[in-house]
Amino acid sequence: MMRLAEIGATARGGVCRLALTDLDRVARDQFLSWVRELGCEISIDTIGNIVARRPGADPARLPVMTGSHLDTQPTGGKFDGVYGVMAGLEVMRTLNDKGIRTAAPLELVVWTNEEGTRFSPIMMGSGVFTGQLSLDDMLKKQDRDGVSVQSALAAIGYDGKRNPGHPVGAYFEAHIEQGPILENEGISIGVVTGAMGQRWYDIEVIGLESHAGTTPMDSRRDALLAASRLTVRVNEIALEKGGNTRSTVGYMDVHPNSRNSIPGRVHLTVEFRGPEENMLAAMEQELNQACDRYSEPGKLDFSIRRVADIKPQPFFPPLVDVVRNAAQELSYTHMEILSGAGHDAVYMAKAGPAAMIFVPCKDGLSHNELEDAKKEDLEAGTNVLLRSMLCAAEMLE
Repeated sequence: MMRLAEIGATARGGVCRLALTDLDRVARDQFLSWVRELGCEISIDTIGNIVARRPGADPARLPVMTGSHLDTQPTGGKFDGVYGVMAGLEVMRTLNDKGIRTAAPLELVVWTNEEGTRFSPIMMGSGVFTGQLSLDDMLKKQDRDGVSVQSALAAIGYDGKRNPGHPVGAYFEAHIEQGPILENEGISIGVVTGAMGQRWYDIEVIGLESHAGTTPMDSRRDALLAASRLTVRVNEIALEKGGNTRSTVGYMDVHPNSRNSIPGRVHLTVEFRGPEENMLAAMEQELNQACDRYSEPGKLDFSIRRVADIKPQPFFPPLVDVVRNAAQELSYTHMEILSGAGHDAVYMAKAGPAAMIFVPCKDGLSHNELEDAKKEDLEAGTNVLLRSMLCAAEMLE
């Protein structure tokens, strides 16, 4: 993990390794050198997902897969995504060291563009793999410089020839929690029962830019003031709903963004997260009501567009039980937890059995250069992953 942290290292101790850049290529090359040492069969598909396969005693059995991603946020940390890949690598190394051959094949995957920072949408590789996203559409996606996914894959040499997707018997993903719950509770293992649903919105507030010194207060059509009121209301919506809901205004673009001009246009983003679809629908209704409330037709106008709708996704109960039993048998403290973040496991769960393993991270920080985790917790999560994969590899028919 620390070797990978050197690839794109930032001055503050984090990592900037955006998807399908030269730094991503270096990290992928390093991963390939490690899995080739283990004698794995390597395949790369047309969206750039890398699958390293460790043959099983019965090639007719569906594989047990694990993995995550190597791309990071612009100011990312050493552990997000990378831990899941390295935990899977350690599982395979341990089985090689012990001379253990599983009944089902094992697979370790590096998913393309999980973060969605350079290319949108998020979780692109797993979305294509499971058929939730169109391969042709994703290859045409462009970054801010007009570079397409297809061109970027070719530029770094990871435009594979294999068609994405194949049946998987079970999928496990180990990950840092990216939140404070496990650390606050003093718990080593999070048994993840599912992932929250998400709804994202683009909102435009249109007023009128005018002179800050000559326009009386009661004559102003201040788009930023209206957007600020909406921002406060967005926060209140989640607080009032409770029940593990989340609401965020994460981006705001103000025009003309000048010291002595009243803002005439604001673009902002809103996202809601929650464990139940009806709760998300109720939050959306209140967002629409707030936009109506703060608008003044002909003076302040709001337009709202939903740009993402990710349904709440439960994980496969028998595999969740496998993770829970593994933690219990290894005498690790553990608790059930719901993921507030999107992960590749969410798409995998739509296509077949999937589960996740969380470990604590320091101060709950993630998507941050200060992201950190204790070695003993990383080890615990990897041990639970090993036992879970062994169990699944033997019990699958």
